[in-house]
Amino acid sequence: MSPDLLDSVLLQTDFPDLQLHASGKVRDVYRLGDEQLLFIATDRISAFDYVLGTGIPHKGRVLTQLSLFWFDFLSEIVPNHLITAEVERYPQPVRSYADQLRGRSMLVQRAEMFPVECVVRGYISGSAWKEYQASGKVCGIELPAGLRESDAFPEPIFTPATKAVTGHDENISFERMSQIVGSEDAAKLRDITLKVYTKAAAYARQRGIIIADTKFEFGRTAKGITLGDEGRRILPASGLPINMHRASRRSLMTSSLFETTWRKFVGTSCRRRQRFLSRWRAGPAKSISRRTRSLRGASWMYNLVAAGRGRDV
Repeated sequence: MSPDLLDSVLLQTDFPDLQLHASGKVRDVYRLGDEQLLFIATDRISAFDYVLGTGIPHKGRVLTQLSLFWFDFLSEIVPNHLITAEVERYPQPVRSYADQLRGRSMLVQRAEMFPVECVVRGYISGSAWKEYQASGKVCGIELPAGLRESDAFPEPIFTPATKAVTGHDENISFERMSQIVGSEDAAKLRDITLKVYTKAAAYARQRGIIIADTKFEFGRTAKGITLGDEGRRILPASGLPINMHRASRRSLMTSSLFETTWRKFVGTSCRRRQRFLSRWRAGPAKSISRRTRSLRGASWMYNLVAAGRGRDV
């Protein structure tokens, strides 16, 4: 790997002149007064809710550009909290860190966030598939019998979840969501979520990508209900090239899910990883497990993840 790329990996921000508001798996957030926040997308990667020791060069810049695109593309449906991503327009104390911030940061309006995740699914995969196998339902919604993993729903379904400070979010019914945020706001959030997903999914499909499911976080500002958080979740949530979906019927092609699956099946041992790759490249021989074969179509995503690993962690 090029030394220039390694030097460009940003794993942690350190701005002593600014007040750190929160630090998540990928993003660092700084508080700028009472009304504004500075979002910074680092190059960190995580699996099983643990942040790994290496990052993917320029990952944060890619994620930020995705956010800016979707905020603009969906602005006719719902306002968003973005103020600007131009470093030259940031407050003076922030501009002194321009070299680190350019391309990977956003100045946003603070919002009173709703304590729920607004999840929408166009295909049955992930946790929805597990829940369907166990009960025939997803978040209390009765579904037809006989669905296969990654089948498309006749219409997208809204499946909210609670926000978890640590660990995974928990799927809840729409009725439970209504109890948490109120029935009127719950209905508005559901309708906005479905409209946003429908527009985004149609756009992506025209370009050869299926958005199997995604989630949004909304808050309340002077603009009313406002799309907050990163916005970039729309595509990375569960995106799959159409030709791979037809071939494998599995929705494994996302950065976070593939990395998690990789670590689950292979672990972090370099020797085990090399043995896995040698079998993977050899073809679907009988000696390769069914789970291993299910990952072979994801080599393009592995290359992206592996490029940023650099070493074992």
